[in-house]
Amino acid sequence: MALDDIRTRIRSAATAAGRNPDDITLIAISKVQPLERVEAVLEAGHRIFGENRVQEAGEKWPDFRERFDGVDLHLVGPLQSNKLNRALDLFDAIHSLDRDSLAKKLANAVQSRGGCPKLFVQVNVGREPQKAGVDPDGLEGFLKNCRDTLDLPISGLMTIPPADDEPEKWFGMLKQMAADQGLTELSMGMSGDFETAIAHGATHVRIGSAIFGERTTAG
Repeated sequence: MALDDIRTRIRSAATAAGRNPDDITLIAISKVQPLERVEAVLEAGHRIFGENRVQEAGEKWPDFRERFDGVDLHLVGPLQSNKLNRALDLFDAIHSLDRDSLAKKLANAVQSRGGCPKLFVQVNVGREPQKAGVDPDGLEGFLKNCRDTLDLPISGLMTIPPADDEPEKWFGMLKQMAADQGLTELSMGMSGDFETAIAHGATHVRIGSAIFGERTTAG
């Protein structure tokens, strides 16, 4: 199945880059995919999935989690503050921490709940006005606030590079920013460019259509 092909390509890309394939986490992006496609990937043994919307995840994953052990669910889309508590109920990792107001509410929620998901700060590497993410120039200050003031355990950085440009320079930029801030995890690379992302240090790749096929509904 397509999942096996993607796993093979990840191993090959990692080996070509002199990296251990086991250091790369494959997140199967299941947003707006038919349930039967998601179930087929679960049946094949994969357990790490990504969703863009809290509401969709809440409708889909509680049932799957009852039937399949060990599901690790990642929020890769924007997080609205009013859905924060629901997101904390559902997700093991959040890849879209991108503003001080959300970070403060997250810190308060985590303190009261006593547990925190893995956190990635989303960086708008191309400074695109239509995209969410911290401006590269503001990253150091944002991370200082998260780590020193709010005591949030930041694991790494995430980005979606500009679609109309070659991704290499943007992946390289994110890798350098992470290194400068003492972060080792990089969420970058999707179906069309994950091998390039692996060559530039990606530890988490977010792959949807190359595993599940093209989406059948808007999203």
